[in-house]
Amino acid sequence: MLTSESEVLLDVKALQAGYGKINVLQGIDLQVRRGEIVALLGPNGAGKTTLLRAVSGLLPWNSGSVTFAGADLRSLGPRGTTRLGLSHVIEGHRVFTSLSVTDNLSLAGYDLKHTQREERVEEAFSLFPEIAEKRHLSASTLSGGQQQMLAVAQGLVRRPKLLMLDEPSAGLSPVLVDRVLAVVTRIKASGTAVILVEQLVEKAIGVSDRVVALARGQIVLDETSTAANLSAGLQDAYLGHADRQVEATA
Repeated sequence: MLTSESEVLLDVKALQAGYGKINVLQGIDLQVRRGEIVALLGPNGAGKTTLLRAVSGLLPWNSGSVTFAGADLRSLGPRGTTRLGLSHVIEGHRVFTSLSVTDNLSLAGYDLKHTQREERVEEAFSLFPEIAEKRHLSASTLSGGQQQMLAVAQGLVRRPKLLMLDEPSAGLSPVLVDRVLAVVTRIKASGTAVILVEQLVEKAIGVSDRVVALARGQIVLDETSTAANLSAGLQDAYLGHADRQVEATA
């Protein structure tokens, strides 16, 4: 797939990262364009979460490079990447249960001007009316699914250029899963790019422009979501028999 340099928002080259002496990522090359939704799929242990953590600065990498909006991310850390417009919603309901729902969202925009922060909080509430109805209550009163929605809403407060979602469907009922994925489609219309890590494969593909699959720390498939050979390529990745890069179709 040809991608003009002017469209590239995230550019990952030869990235190797892991934990201690163990390299999980074995030389990842990945580009994400502005306003593009990329489903990042693969079996458990393939390196999906490690990749997101490395990109957002939560995990240092051993070699390679990551450029976002023209800036080198190597030494920025999570705060620096956030300020550039990259939001990472990590797996699980990572919200402050002792704070109100509104305060959770306000905290996500802690360094914004007061009026700007209030405006962004209201924008997030407009996307998730289920939690807007409980804005003055403690986040501890939310169901697990609602806490997950709150975590996604936190990631949107800064109007990110790129939103990385790690398993946003975890703990959600099928109806709420569809609600979250509808929000993903909606923010794409405003120009936000999304990397979506998801185990609900068909739903992830349904909202995505492109599908990238990892296996054993390597990209084994990079296709458009409508590619004819997508199903076979994914089956190969999930069964663990993908020893080669699957060629992208034109």
